[in-house]
Order: sequence, then structure tokens, then C-alpha cells
Amino acid sequence: MSNDLTFTHRFEPGNRLEAPPLLLLHGTGGDENDLLPLGKTISPGSALLSPRGKVLEHGMPRFFRRLAEGVFDEDDVRRRADELADFVESARARYGIAAPVALGYSNGANIAAAMLLLRPDVLAGAILLRAMVPLSQPPQADLRDKPVLIVSGKLDPIIPATNSAQLAALLTKAGANVQHPVLPTGHQLSQADLTIGQEWIKAVRFLQADKAAAV
Repeated sequence: MSNDLTFTHRFEPGNRLEAPPLLLLHGTGGDENDLLPLGKTISPGSALLSPRGKVLEHGMPRFFRRLAEGVFDEDDVRRRADELADFVESARARYGIAAPVALGYSNGANIAAAMLLLRPDVLAGAILLRAMVPLSQPPQADLRDKPVLIVSGKLDPIIPATNSAQLAALLTKAGANVQHPVLPTGHQLSQADLTIGQEWIKAVRFLQADKAAAV
């Protein structure tokens, strides 16, 4: 574990060149250790970069402030997304990794979505598990052909189905290649999330390899 580069974080080197680095972003109350098993399961051999959110809500780490459940402090969202993007760029230089695919859950998925909209060049793509629209007035982002997986829960008591659908439409309009499966589950993760994430990232690797071969 390291607390330099402005965020307390964990970094685990990868051992498969074809496996993209993952930026692991935990949910409310998590820390830099929480999503390491998930990252290893979804993309074995990937380098893992896992920061701890700096905002505390009743002692629980988060990546940005909220005013109430589902109501975000959008000024803080913007500031924290920039801060996290700067950290990722510094960590890439420190550890010698490519632009990562964000793998975020809940609050972590929301800050990843904000990074896609505000600093799109920092991420190679994203897996957003139980994500919401992070900004009511998002900027015009260029996400051309950037792969994004949004996995929502049909029975999620926190995120309305219309909100996650709006996020998918927003990212698609910006040019991202979005897949948005909706599972018959709630806010918690399920085995289906893992299976979908594994299949998606394998397909993304295949497409990236095809593009490299074409060049």
C-alpha cells in the first residue's frame, strides 16, 4: 500500500500484456482493498490500481460529497474527478502502465462516469456497476468508440431505472460504445455481474487486438 501520489492506494503489477490495467473504484465505506478480488476475477493478469476515496461521510470513505442519497454536490464531483484523473496520470508515469479501464461500484462507478465526461482521455474504457448520472449539466465529451459497460439492477432501491438508462444514453450520444444489461437484482453485486464483466473485457481485448493488427 502507498499513500504518495496524493491518494492512499494499492498497486499490483500485471503479468499478462494483453490484459488492460484496471482502475478500481470502491463504493461508499470501501477502501483500496475492497475491489482487488473483483478486479482479479474479471480480468486475471491485469495491473490493478486501487485508490481510496478522500471524502469521509460519517467516517466512510467516498470519492465525492453528496447532499442526500442520490443527490450529489456537483461542484465537488467536478473537483474530485479532476483530482482523481491527475492521480491516474501520475500513477501511470510512476508504474509504467497504459490508460486503465475503470472498474467502479456505486460511488466508485459514479466518479468513473464523471471522469469519462470531464477527462475522457484518462480512461481507456469503463465497467460501471450500479452507476447514476453524475452531473445534471455534463460537458460535451468526445468518447468516440470508447468501450463502456453499465450493469444495473432492476430492483435497485437507490438508482431508478430511468436514471441508469439516461446515463447509457448520455455516454452513447458522446460516442461511447455502450452495453447496458439490466439484471433482476438490487444494488448489491451478483455472480451475473462478474460473468458479464469477464465476457465484456475479453471482447474488448479482442477488438483492441484487431485494431492493433489492422494498423
